[in-house]
Amino acid sequence: MSHTPLNALKTKEIMQNSSPCADHLTRRGILCAVPLSAILLTTTALPRAVRAQTSAPAAAQQFSFDILSAEMQALAANPFQAPVRVPGFLDDLTYDDYRLIRFRPDRARWQHEDSFFRLHAFPMGWLFKDPVLLFEVAGDQAVPMPVTTDDFEFLNDLSARIPEHAQMSGVAGFRLHHPLNRPDVWDELVAFLGASYFRALGRGNAYGLSARGLAINSGLSTAEEFPRFTRFYIERPGGLSGTITVYAALESESVTGAFRLVITPGAQTVMDVTARLFFRADVEQLGVAPLTSMFLFSEKNRSDFDDFRPNVHDSDGLRIVRRDGDVIWRPLNNPPRLAGSYFAEDGIRSFGLHQRDRDFDSYQDASAHYERRPSLDVEPLGDWGKGVVRLVEIPTDLEVNDNIVAFWVPDGQVRAGEAREYAYRLRWGALDPAPTDALAFVHETRAGSGGVSGVLNTDGTRKFVVDFKGGLLGTLPEDGKVEAVVTVSQGKIVTQTLSRIGGTDVWRLVLDVAAADGATVELLAHIAGYGRKLTELWLYQWVVA
Repeated sequence: MSHTPLNALKTKEIMQNSSPCADHLTRRGILCAVPLSAILLTTTALPRAVRAQTSAPAAAQQFSFDILSAEMQALAANPFQAPVRVPGFLDDLTYDDYRLIRFRPDRARWQHEDSFFRLHAFPMGWLFKDPVLLFEVAGDQAVPMPVTTDDFEFLNDLSARIPEHAQMSGVAGFRLHHPLNRPDVWDELVAFLGASYFRALGRGNAYGLSARGLAINSGLSTAEEFPRFTRFYIERPGGLSGTITVYAALESESVTGAFRLVITPGAQTVMDVTARLFFRADVEQLGVAPLTSMFLFSEKNRSDFDDFRPNVHDSDGLRIVRRDGDVIWRPLNNPPRLAGSYFAEDGIRSFGLHQRDRDFDSYQDASAHYERRPSLDVEPLGDWGKGVVRLVEIPTDLEVNDNIVAFWVPDGQVRAGEAREYAYRLRWGALDPAPTDALAFVHETRAGSGGVSGVLNTDGTRKFVVDFKGGLLGTLPEDGKVEAVVTVSQGKIVTQTLSRIGGTDVWRLVLDVAAADGATVELLAHIAGYGRKLTELWLYQWVVA
């Protein structure tokens, strides 16, 4: 494992209720963090046959995942073409205009059928200039899903500027509703909006982090490329099925792709994803199953923010389960400068961004409810072989910026003409540590000035306090025969203590660490005893300002 500072692009995000979701576009809306860089930097081509449908919808066409895959593979043999934008009445919408558009619930697709799913569309306009096309799949046939101005409400004076009964050339994306939390309420379940970004919820969650279809050259000195979902094919969800399948066509300058997402809602909403990728150009860095989140501050860096809230983050740690069963917990940072980490793995079981703290008192935000943000795990289906989990952390002063990115980078160079397939499972939900786990988990990481509390720190050390909770370790008495196994690079441990906190199942490791100005210090620790590891592996990167 190695960690290297990166020169990466910052992924900005407009955290909002898109107007179909609510009356106002706000930071803490139920949906829809839309990555601004993804919106502004993605321009992808629609196949010629499909592009023509924006003006004249085609009749039913034969469809299957294999047919879509073959089409995208053939398209990859041709040079990339930017989409042709057809002038329309939504082109000149401002931010204030766009927030006055809502999808009409009485126009939801499948509401009059025996279906546990309903579909709402997001309108084009404002930042969303390129059309996304929707198709409904029944059996082996796909038919266009037309969208007109009748599907939306246009409030205030906007209604006088929008023609009635007008066919729209496409949509910005869509969302699916499902009775996730109550049988009588159609909750939002998943939303696709902006480039290849999508979000989902488990039971009791509120929107937080995002997934993407693919990341190309993310966090490199070269410009990042944002592949875009240009078409969606959604299977008609009949027969009161608890599962819905979405297919997507993906395209960018370097790659085309066919995606299948089998979505099963529940306490954990599960997506089984198959991504078939066809490369029209060499790719410097391929990011598979990318995740995007926000970390502003916690107990580690709260002193840098004058804020009444104790914590502000959508995710607080990267969790990796290795082939041998070891579990890595890497607390997230908001570093003083751009930072990156590589975790080399062979046959990885899973990786994901987690929100571990579920206590409202830890956030005190009655609007954002960060304690309800979902965690998300990526579980390879099959052996992905050798590669690295890459974590990029970008400094930010505002919670409206998504500054955390994690993805899988397979070993080897990706060349033009290659075809690759990746299958994996996404789990969205609380994903809290199980009480039956044998390994104690990292309950909290705190940091502050080193030395003795209440005494002036003159040696320049920084104190790290790591609490391990539960597992077999939590059953041991205070005199249990355990030890902390700690390593440090680019720094020096000045003091180290380990003790159990009385009356709890928590063991506390305290480290005072010294390092030179400008150093990037790597810390690794776990507690061992009785011939075994008793905790997760705690990893931390201290970027000394």
